[in-house]
Amino acid sequence: KIEELTAATTIEYLGLDSLDIIKFLFEIENEFNVRIADREFKVITIQDMVDALDRLILEQHSEQEIGSSSHH
Repeated sequence: KIEELTAATTIEYLGLDSLDIIKFLFEIENEFNVRIADREFKVITIQDMVDALDRLILEQHSEQEIGSSSHH
């Protein structure tokens, strides 16, 4: 139940198997326009996932801005 989810809820608790997680990561990549290296994406809780995504989005979007601004 979505009302029971908290930042500390574990991915394991959600009952996701490895294939579910891979599909979920693809959806995240498409939604947020980021690339996730599986080996770098070790998360235990929902909060871990949010923190990792925040970090990836910041890193990858700032790299894109730096890359695009150097072409001017």
